[in-house]
Amino acid sequence: MAGGIFAESGADLELVGIHKRFPGFTAIENLNLTISAGSFFALLGPSGCGKTTTLRLVAGLEEPTSGQILIGGKDVTSTKPFQRPVNTVFQSYALFPHMTVLENVAFGLRRRRITDPIAKAHEALRLVELDHLAARKPQQLSGGQQQRVALARAVVNRPALLLLDEPLGALDLKLRRQMQLELKNIQNEVGLTFVHVTHDQEEAMTMADTVAVMNKGQIEQMGAPEELYELPKTAFVANFLGQSNLFTGPVTASNSESITVTVAGAQIVVPKSRAQVHDGTITIGVRPEKLSLLTEAPAPTTGVNVIGPGRVVDVSFSGVSTQYVVEVPHIGPMIVFAQNMVFGPVVNVGAQVWMSWTVDHGFGLSDSPVPEDADLATADLATAQIATAHAAAQAGD
Repeated sequence: MAGGIFAESGADLELVGIHKRFPGFTAIENLNLTISAGSFFALLGPSGCGKTTTLRLVAGLEEPTSGQILIGGKDVTSTKPFQRPVNTVFQSYALFPHMTVLENVAFGLRRRRITDPIAKAHEALRLVELDHLAARKPQQLSGGQQQRVALARAVVNRPALLLLDEPLGALDLKLRRQMQLELKNIQNEVGLTFVHVTHDQEEAMTMADTVAVMNKGQIEQMGAPEELYELPKTAFVANFLGQSNLFTGPVTASNSESITVTVAGAQIVVPKSRAQVHDGTITIGVRPEKLSLLTEAPAPTTGVNVIGPGRVVDVSFSGVSTQYVVEVPHIGPMIVFAQNMVFGPVVNVGAQVWMSWTVDHGFGLSDSPVPEDADLATADLATAQIATAHAAAQAGD
């Protein structure tokens, strides 16, 4: 059902020099961002990084301290929320309990005096495969069905931007994964611009065309999900988006194609094309699933890095894979993910092992890891707290 009332495409979104300050802290610091029309964009980050504030700014629920917000090339910075071509789907679906599913979806159309709201509401419900439940009340639906009704209610208004604020957070794991695929399919079908805010890395990578990793009010790195995962540029991205084994050491050799970093006596080679810095003391890394566990020291092989020996200190079965933690002298713990091809672990706690990986799987960062006891982020502000901070700021004007 690619045609019909959903044939209109979304608009692009541009944030220019956005700052947002609350009393006592800065939530957004000089944010510049362009989201292409018709794309599925994910804003990913931990609590307190500024992603929810960014969404509220786009929706018009907050005003930026400075900067511009443009939707489809039109400046909407000072425009009221109800005047913006934007709809939001929240984690709490906020369906009207006294209305049927059909009436919930048609509600916005009727308020705007759109022609034939019932027919359009039925079409939106068919899109989310719930038209057969149109006569039911929300309390008669499952959590996943309520989420789809909320989505239909938002999509039926044909907003230029559809904002998704952790919409799957209340669902169980299996249903959440199912809804991730359904949301992506719906976005492809309706052609609107989706902006999805989440702290769930897997959710962002499953659905989005482009992911922006946010940290302390700024975008740390932005790109396609595979690019961010395979080639993180900073220690924050490397550790937030999945897990990474990171090592810091001096560059002791270099040629036209690669650099060699000495880590606790081991010579680790990284391609220059995959390293942000090529001299001095740098941090390099490799993902746990790229490592192979070896019970004997391997012969030196061109194109392969080796670290070891180390001692296995933990073995954790997780279904499709087993996680091994290997303590390596002068380096510390390293994590290895091994797919479960056989019954039982490949090695047990106490075993001596070496770890190898292909040179092309390594990466070099532009910075160094932040100490574990550093305060990476404060807790996300709840809506009530933001409102209080907003009122306090206005009182001080």
